[in-house]
Amino acid sequence: MRRIKYTFWQDAQFLIGYLNDYPDYQTQAYSKDELLENLRDLLSDLESNQIPFNEYGNDILSLLSGDQQH
Repeated sequence: MRRIKYTFWQDAQFLIGYLNDYPDYQTQAYSKDELLENLRDLLSDLESNQIPFNEYGNDILSLLSGDQQH
């Protein structure tokens, strides 16, 4: 089993967290168990390309193909 690091904190009534490799994608939950489930789902969606990883407004496919248009 691989280990993925995450960060979370309490904000009023919610726990808010993100995967350290994807800090732009936050999720929230009422409990730590729910937050971990949400983070697992988020990771699955990101790795299956259901959510395009977008950094600085560039499409990840463009970056991978060497397209340098900004």
